[in-house]
Amino acid sequence: MRIEFLRERLESLGAKPGHVRRILAAWLAARPLDAGARRQPAEHCLPRALREALPALAHEWANLACLRSRHPGGDGSARLLVGLADGQTVESVLLPRDGVCISTQVGCAVGCAFCMTGKSGLLRQLGSAEIVAQLVLARSLRPVKKVVFMGMGEPAHNLDAVLEAIALMGSEGGIAHKNLVLSTVGDRRVFDRLPHAPVKPALALSLHTTDPALRRQLLPKAPAIEPAELVALGEDYARACGYPIQYQWTLLAGVNDGDADIDRIADWLEGKYAMMNFIPFNPVDGSPFRRPSPERLVEVVARLRRRRIVACLRDSAGQDVDGGCGQLRARSLADGAA
Repeated sequence: MRIEFLRERLESLGAKPGHVRRILAAWLAARPLDAGARRQPAEHCLPRALREALPALAHEWANLACLRSRHPGGDGSARLLVGLADGQTVESVLLPRDGVCISTQVGCAVGCAFCMTGKSGLLRQLGSAEIVAQLVLARSLRPVKKVVFMGMGEPAHNLDAVLEAIALMGSEGGIAHKNLVLSTVGDRRVFDRLPHAPVKPALALSLHTTDPALRRQLLPKAPAIEPAELVALGEDYARACGYPIQYQWTLLAGVNDGDADIDRIADWLEGKYAMMNFIPFNPVDGSPFRRPSPERLVEVVARLRRRRIVACLRDSAGQDVDGGCGQLRARSLADGAA
């Protein structure tokens, strides 16, 4: 379902632009739909037909994304299995420090070799309202001030819906634009459209290596953009929007944690408006990949920091609940088939 459809439904019930903004703002804040900024009674400012329809609308919108199960982690995070109205499920993650990671697709078509989500391929796109509904669900559980589009799916493959969701979150949703972070493997449509969007999110680029041949192996269905060009495109966007590019690099022992790869990315990022998030591989049953040793993880980060590049280790939230992206959904499907 699209956000525009929600607006049209409200307008068909007599809502004026101010009414629409009020109701959408209440929804995104996880408050009753008739709640105003100053808590005015609905009968003082909403048309009667609209007031009478709000309970049914609230029920319908709540079903866009409902909580199937919650799995708290020891790091303050919580992985959520989210049910959609058609019975499909996606994953969201409540992050420490008032953040939420949300999904944009059921499944994913990129097929990253180290990611569970891509194993089942792409099942369907999420509508912009379903994307926003994950924020609403998260805010019903705890405060949320930051949204990262790093859950299931490749946002660039559902860009119209993602940009609609971002625009609403950055306006009626009250999320600071720099706290809306779109993660992508890199797609020229992202670099073409984001600079002209009404709400410009921060950008996270999934790089994972500087070696073009290795990147094609790790991300077999990603757009054919060389890693060096991705960094150049990222730098252009960073300078245009004013937020540093966040590069993502899943560290795989003996694959992309070697000195040559790490030193080359240091050469590329030195002096750039960028930061590097190294993500140690989250072990998955049956995967050929391994997590580097703790000592190697420390050395990889240190090599960039010695070049005055902002770099950190960012473990996937909820490691202790075996909930790497896609694992929770896969486990629930397996349990249902048993």
